[in-house]
Amino acid sequence: MNAIAAHFEWTSFAQKALNGERLTVEEGLAILVADDEELLPLLQAAFMVRKHYYGKKVKLNMIINAKSGLCPEDCGYCSQSIVSTAPVQKYTMLDKETLLAGAREAMARKAGTYCIVAAGKGPTERELDQVVDAIKEIRETMPLKICACLGLLKDGQAERLAEAGVHRYNHNLNTSKANYPSITTTHTYDQRVETVQKVKTHGMSPCSGVIIGMGETNEEIVEMAYALRELDADSIPINFLNAIPGTPLEKAGRTPAIKALKVLALFRFICPAKEIRVAGGREVNLRSLQPLSLYAANSLFVGDYLTTAGQEISADHQIIEDMGFEIERNAL
Repeated sequence: MNAIAAHFEWTSFAQKALNGERLTVEEGLAILVADDEELLPLLQAAFMVRKHYYGKKVKLNMIINAKSGLCPEDCGYCSQSIVSTAPVQKYTMLDKETLLAGAREAMARKAGTYCIVAAGKGPTERELDQVVDAIKEIRETMPLKICACLGLLKDGQAERLAEAGVHRYNHNLNTSKANYPSITTTHTYDQRVETVQKVKTHGMSPCSGVIIGMGETNEEIVEMAYALRELDADSIPINFLNAIPGTPLEKAGRTPAIKALKVLALFRFICPAKEIRVAGGREVNLRSLQPLSLYAANSLFVGDYLTTAGQEISADHQIIEDMGFEIERNAL
């Protein structure tokens, strides 16, 4: 299709999304394989949907790596896993004062959501006690939303987090069900789905996303978007693999920047009313095209990730200002 025809085609996708209609698999694939020359009309159509639900607001989130390394899982993308030889810091759950200091830093970065993330299969009761104690004080003293990402939850743990004041719980699907065994063998795709469903039943907002660039096909990327639509995840972080030396996926190639933008547009059309967050790996995959991501996404992580560095906070704030967007504070 020529550029003019493409523009109208993408606009029709936006209209379907706004009408609550689900894109077909063929339409989803058309986004991912579109000619690169169609990128701007595609992003303009995605922006129609993004603007309808979120205007020009951008939600900022900050991560603290609350427990690093020492993880028994074998996730091929992760520098903290048992199969990784990457030189990362290893420490047990951070104490209350350190978690509180992280919350104050999140506020200084203009983040509305503070994400407490811990490596491991799931929290012990002692670890949960430490996190719950910190969360209660944060909720009492700071105007922050709290997102917890602590792995698989045992009976009673979701209730405790909800009672402490956790607004959102993150547990990513990461990849497609078919591709999952090639990425991780120490837990299953279905266990991840069950965890997301569990946190929903206890009143926490479900956050679940993906990592693009782990050998999945275009068909599987579309499948991931449909899976998250079906799960009704409120927040969808879209990570692009940052291949870390020492991990099984260290030789995986970078996702081309234009392809990454098409992926963001795809998720906006399929999950139109949801928070779409440009997450880990955006700096090394999107590179100079990072500002364009805001036409489809309405959320960013600011600062460093778990074991990899993000860009300067001021650079993120500058992108938002230069693109004519505005930081949204204290909102899911």
